[in-house]
Amino acid sequence: MSGSLVVHHASTYTCSYMLTLTTPLHQLHRYKIPRVGEVTARKLAAAIAQVNDMADPREATVEDLLHYLPLRYEDRSHLVTIDRIEPGQYASVQVRVRVAGSYPVKGGRLTIFELSATDETGQIRAYWWNQRWLEGTLKRGTRVILYGLWQWNRFKRCLEVENPEFEVLPERETTEPIHTGRRVPIYRKLGSFKTRQLRAIIYHVIERLSPEAVPELLPRQTLARHRLMSRYEALVNAHFPQDETPLELYNQGRAPAWRRLIFEEFFWLQLALALRRAQRERAPKGAIIHVDDRIREIVRGILPFKLTAAQRRALKEIVDDLTSDRPMNRLLQGDVGSGKTIVAVLAMVVVIESGYQAALMAPTEILAEQHARNIKRILAHTPYRVELLTGSTKSHQKRQLYEAIAQGEVDLVIGTHALIQEGVTFHKLGFVVIDEQHRFGVLQRAELIKRGYHPDVLVMTATPIPRSLAMTVYGDLDVSIIDQLPPGRKPVKTVLRFEDARPKIYRFIAEEVRAGRQVYVVYPLVEESEKMDLLNATQMAEHLQQVVFPTFRVGLLHGKMKPAEKDEIMRRFVAGEIDILVTTTVVEVGVDVPNASVMLIEHAERFGLAQLHQLRGRVGRGAAKSYCILLSKENSSEEARARLNTMVRTNDGFKIAEKDLELRGPGELMGTRQSGLPLFRVGNIVRDQKWLIAARQEVHRLMSLTPRPPEVNDLLERIRQQPKYGLASIG
Repeated sequence: MSGSLVVHHASTYTCSYMLTLTTPLHQLHRYKIPRVGEVTARKLAAAIAQVNDMADPREATVEDLLHYLPLRYEDRSHLVTIDRIEPGQYASVQVRVRVAGSYPVKGGRLTIFELSATDETGQIRAYWWNQRWLEGTLKRGTRVILYGLWQWNRFKRCLEVENPEFEVLPERETTEPIHTGRRVPIYRKLGSFKTRQLRAIIYHVIERLSPEAVPELLPRQTLARHRLMSRYEALVNAHFPQDETPLELYNQGRAPAWRRLIFEEFFWLQLALALRRAQRERAPKGAIIHVDDRIREIVRGILPFKLTAAQRRALKEIVDDLTSDRPMNRLLQGDVGSGKTIVAVLAMVVVIESGYQAALMAPTEILAEQHARNIKRILAHTPYRVELLTGSTKSHQKRQLYEAIAQGEVDLVIGTHALIQEGVTFHKLGFVVIDEQHRFGVLQRAELIKRGYHPDVLVMTATPIPRSLAMTVYGDLDVSIIDQLPPGRKPVKTVLRFEDARPKIYRFIAEEVRAGRQVYVVYPLVEESEKMDLLNATQMAEHLQQVVFPTFRVGLLHGKMKPAEKDEIMRRFVAGEIDILVTTTVVEVGVDVPNASVMLIEHAERFGLAQLHQLRGRVGRGAAKSYCILLSKENSSEEARARLNTMVRTNDGFKIAEKDLELRGPGELMGTRQSGLPLFRVGNIVRDQKWLIAARQEVHRLMSLTPRPPEVNDLLERIRQQPKYGLASIG
């Protein structure tokens, strides 16, 4: 039954009208799709290209269209007779039009098209607003199926429906209904295409698609092992469910058709990651690192404190990679304040002592500057030369640094990603640390390899990701996790407050400042926005200084300032010359002031969980008890309230990350612009973790077969041809 939609009709079309998955959408008008002319075909191609982040609409194909899956489904399959309809019920009814016509209302500003229709059990009324064109469609005598919410009109003493979905039926049954009388897909608006038009186009596209035109991509044993339906059946059923699966499972993305498409999508990602890993392990090793007792003693001498067990474990894993005969590609993830940077610095010392240079790349200048300050302090009593190189470095200094780096006089270079993209030539680059914040480092690794370097690469992320998810998503990286905070780090007390508590909050801030401590006040906006009724950093800094805290020193820091201004403000705050720092999320990462004990976040409902967690991580770095105050509107959304309550309940970054993924979905985590990995069209890495892991295990099994079957080699060759996986640039 699952293929009846297509098989039933395919014979009615000549071969010239049959489609394949690779048929370009902008040529769809050539295939006799009803109401799809050249202009419509081009618009459809452009809309699908935009959804899939394609630069050229001519790249959009029938396959891309069929992966634009329904948002949800409605059951319109059960036709009822008029006498069985209950008021307040959604129902489909087949009737014949008796009377129809339009008339003006509200002084002629609006029109109503109304019809009266009957079946053998009774009479109904249906009406549409401003749809005069229906006069040519729903004429007297027309057979039609109507679907909508039925109500009882006590004046006309009959059931009626407003703006129903409808489908005109021919006198002789030759085709299935599309919009009514079946389980119907509901689509998100796609460009200018509304759900009804899109449903009709997709129906007729599937109608012209034969099973032979949808080649099976997954190995036979994979299909059997995971009990997956064919690709053709999955595409048909995902749009127009033909099987007996409850519609509830379709709406949850758990029907067999969805499961097949989700598995296939994850399978291709995992295959690409496995291939990327294999390529990496075959790549030449750029640096030969040796560790002996002398180097171990130097590393121990640099540390002003003992590492946690988690830090020691991560450092051992990194050093094992450094001394192995294959290039390191490792992810170091840990919570805010878990001490990732010191682990990376110690690894860099090992590399420098082996005669190589190291580089640390940060996503922003302010974070690069912070890293430079901290690392120079840690390595102050060593002979290593540490330099900062950013876009703000003066031209004559840049020229001197370029020369010193090229001559091997600089041991460690810290900067933004421009480090590997501008005129920097390294003498002997052996190790690169990429502080990615929310990213994967795929593109940076590609750039390094393109320029002839094959260093060991460590990617640090300050955004914790649940372990099982990290192991799967970062499939081409080995993962080290620091899941312990250093001893002495007291948990930050977090509270949620509303506007009526503002006077009390200000009194508390004054007490903390008088006790010799410092405070952050964070706003989502720099300057006043006409569109949003939000407090802004610039105005509030002035208000706090002049009205609320006239005897305290209030400073302002935001991203629009010149680097020199930002540096000066941060220097004064670190030195204790500013009591209250009013700022935006520019302090989200990289700012380390142990004396700061209060973080007040205004309009906390406007921030994401990851941002809130990063901001909270700016306090609690010293000996004093620290506080994070989330100031929010009382009428904020349920989702915002859930985020804020999560922050109050836990300080654990991994639990917060799980909740963030649950609330926000994986878009930001897996977005193409952030990660260099393809955006999932069907799967959801939070909802479908089970299938993500199953696909990874299946790929691992296939890749470990010896000898490798021809069909697996065919899959690998196919994935190499896919530019979206970045294999061409990395391999």
